[in-house]
Amino acid sequence: MSILLTSSMALVAGFLMALGFSPFDHPWAPLLALAVLFALTAIAPGTRRVLLQGYLFGLGYAGFGVYWIYISIADFGGGPLAAALATTALIAVFALIPMLAVWLGHRVGLRSSSRMLLAGLPLAWIFVEWLRSWFLTGATWLSVGYSQIDTPLAMWAPVFGVYGPGLAVVLLAGGVAWWLIQPLSLRLLWPAALALGFYLSAVVLDRDWSEPSGEPLTVALIQGNVPQDQKWDPEHRAEILSRYMSHTRAAFGEDLIVWPETAVPAVYHQLADAWLVPLAADANAAGSALLVGAPAADPAGDGLFNAIVAVSETPQFYYKRHLVPFGEYVPMRNFAGGLFDFVGAPLGDFNAGVSAAPLSVAGHWIGASICYEVTFGAQLLDMLPAAEILLNVSNDAWFGHSSAPWQHLQMARMRSLETARPMLRATNTGLSALIDEKGRIQGQSGLFTEEVLRGEVIPQTGVTPYMRWRDWPIAIFAFLGLVMVGLSRRRGYRLFYDI
Repeated sequence: MSILLTSSMALVAGFLMALGFSPFDHPWAPLLALAVLFALTAIAPGTRRVLLQGYLFGLGYAGFGVYWIYISIADFGGGPLAAALATTALIAVFALIPMLAVWLGHRVGLRSSSRMLLAGLPLAWIFVEWLRSWFLTGATWLSVGYSQIDTPLAMWAPVFGVYGPGLAVVLLAGGVAWWLIQPLSLRLLWPAALALGFYLSAVVLDRDWSEPSGEPLTVALIQGNVPQDQKWDPEHRAEILSRYMSHTRAAFGEDLIVWPETAVPAVYHQLADAWLVPLAADANAAGSALLVGAPAADPAGDGLFNAIVAVSETPQFYYKRHLVPFGEYVPMRNFAGGLFDFVGAPLGDFNAGVSAAPLSVAGHWIGASICYEVTFGAQLLDMLPAAEILLNVSNDAWFGHSSAPWQHLQMARMRSLETARPMLRATNTGLSALIDEKGRIQGQSGLFTEEVLRGEVIPQTGVTPYMRWRDWPIAIFAFLGLVMVGLSRRRGYRLFYDI
């Protein structure tokens, strides 16, 4: 096949890959996209072609998957030119990840298409996904397992986390790719057998991993829909506070009332005595507990934190632990501050919190996370199994009417499924949601609407296998599998015979 044809196929497959994620929600798309990429890798005439195809796949994957970075920088950062340059650079870097995965899989599986497709490439893909979840602070966005949240493969999440469904997808993709190389053969039996095995295992794993730990709580999630360009303008402060307070008073009587990330348009301690503590006292008298997102100055003088506050005369704080690089702090600010100012990086930095202790609210333990933190499954485990309810507050106004809010919600659903805990997700502009312990949406707000999402949540207790094992079983399995495939190549063993 010509280099032009294979390159075009790799690029199109990358675009197809992104269709597996919200809001498109085509779970078959990653399976087909990876099958095409793996097949192209197996028939590539040399390492350079493998690297080229992997990189082009990554450009399509990231270009369609995270294009919304442009919106945040163009509208709220350094403007269209800075947005175009920064987005292009980030997509170019992201494309290195699929390239690394296919290079590694190709390398360990050389001289045997069966070894490469059925083991080398699938294991390399999932191992590289795990690596990127923590390397350089980590990024789990667009991990392939998220695309299976509404399929039977999702039942692997309480056992192995998001990498459980992900491993199933890449193994199936490898089997399909093996068949694509010789479609007039019995090779189709292998992916068919895998699919049947995964389906039957999903039936076994579809069980209750937790049980109720109390009566249902009524909740009200307040979505203020405050425009991002007004959020920190002092002229709009009173109006924003009045909006949230009005919705809060209308929700008195609900067990939990939640405001989204940084809903308080100033440092918490500046407004607590005059606005928030009296409101919380009235809420408490009506039987309601109030949780708000707000910047908070540490009383010990350790800087400014992005926080969730259980408001009272003696408030409880959760400080965000996993900050967004270039959004909440700037790495190497002293070294390249001028360059980062050009793309609209923050002028000051938040500090990272250290405690994962759940908040004690309304007689239950609530495991809190803020925005981006909900994309890191292993991090949320730090507050479990004590936490009976998960809470995520966020502000996705930065990304407009793009796929980002939908992708963010999809990842939040995976966290509930992994931990068998319900989640309250309160956002500024959407998508707010009530998610049950199986990752199913029980209620959802619109996007860029001002509304109050009401419903019930049932606290849960129990321990899933993923809580005990974290990501280590998949990471170790993938690593040892790659070692074994590499050794079999060196010694000339055939793990699978070509049909």
